[in-house]
Amino acid sequence: MFGRRKKSGSARDAADAAGEAEQVGDERAAENAADAVDAAGADEEGAARRTNLPPAPRPDGPWDVSEVSKPAEGRVDLGGLFVPGVEGMELRVEVAGDAIVAATVVLRDSAVQLQAFAAPKKEGIWGEVREEIASGITQQGGVIDEVEGPLGWELRAQVPVQLPDGTGGVQIVRFVGVDGPRWFLRGVISGQGAVHPEAAGLLEQIFRDTVVVRGEGPMAPRDPIVLKLPEDAQMVPEGVQQEQQSNSRFSGGMGQLQRGPEITEVR
Repeated sequence: MFGRRKKSGSARDAADAAGEAEQVGDERAAENAADAVDAAGADEEGAARRTNLPPAPRPDGPWDVSEVSKPAEGRVDLGGLFVPGVEGMELRVEVAGDAIVAATVVLRDSAVQLQAFAAPKKEGIWGEVREEIASGITQQGGVIDEVEGPLGWELRAQVPVQLPDGTGGVQIVRFVGVDGPRWFLRGVISGQGAVHPEAAGLLEQIFRDTVVVRGEGPMAPRDPIVLKLPEDAQMVPEGVQQEQQSNSRFSGGMGQLQRGPEITEVR
């Protein structure tokens, strides 16, 4: 009889302990769920903070034309952009329809494509553009890493490409961007400059020292700022090589980049 009463008490104790453990487990689960919600909210809040911010100060550039006394000094005048000229560089412009919308600086085995867009007066668009680029690349099966680099927040992407032999490969690309007063400048760094940081320094400096000419006319946000060819530019169709390129200040030893119809300026 004593044994039975002892057993019954143990059963009650075990049941009480199980109930307490279950209660503690439920409380911890609720706390973990709350923490997860808070973390998700913090992530969303952080993304929102980066998305709708006004343009940040640009102490090191890129520059608005109103901030530079002599924008053409040491730069190539492309109308909507003044692009710095450096020794050994080749400058190409990309055409969309009848308009020139981008400039690509090729420097040895690296390149940076520059493209400027209109933007709202009091709100930057680089945060939204990053999200759109990342979404597009991941939908293609690529990989995106968002990091804070030398030029601010950027995307380092592994983009699926088809190799010349028909097999699949991956191209490493860096997407950089800066919001300015009523404009946004995007850069796409490819080649060795996207893979090795030590090879990107001069390309990053070219991006920083670029001057944007937004103009005073009305433009819808994200409309490309149209460029023009310099008056002394030589028109070279895609794939055509010229002997004088070897002596040109804007000549590089790299083959043509496959970015659509392009015209090369050689000096």
